[in-house]
Amino acid sequence: MTTMVESPPNADSRDLLTPDEFALVAGVVQRNNCEMTSETAERITSQALAYVATCATFPHLRLRPSRTVDEGWHALILCTVVYARLCRELGLFVHHAPEPPGPERHDPGALSRTMTAMRAAGYPVEPDLWVPPTDRTIPVAADCEHSEPPPAGCGFDCSNTGPN
Repeated sequence: MTTMVESPPNADSRDLLTPDEFALVAGVVQRNNCEMTSETAERITSQALAYVATCATFPHLRLRPSRTVDEGWHALILCTVVYARLCRELGLFVHHAPEPPGPERHDPGALSRTMTAMRAAGYPVEPDLWVPPTDRTIPVAADCEHSEPPPAGCGFDCSNTGPN
């Protein structure tokens, strides 16, 4: 049985990390995108945290990050201690299954479905960060699509933070 963290209406995803952890992850976003302001890096990090928390809250939904928000998820995953602790507290390890971009994998309804789920989980959504993969208004290094989470029996116990 998986335990989920309750998200009050208008939850602040920054509260999922300590201030130092948040600064660490936002710093990785900014360093990976040298033209990006610290404000944009923080917004992307905040939306990535809300995305991961929403995935843990609604694991049965087919949610996908935007390319912009995926940049924040990449930074979060690179901070392995922070990401492992976050997933433990959320009650579910949210796997990242990237693939090269491809029109055959793009689900046009995924971003809308994801934003709706984030709002249902109590997180505010910044729509300008949830644009289709072809929109390069906010240039980021991330450039991948996402497959479905690993299937049951794949060798991963998705209720904890590592392989069986």
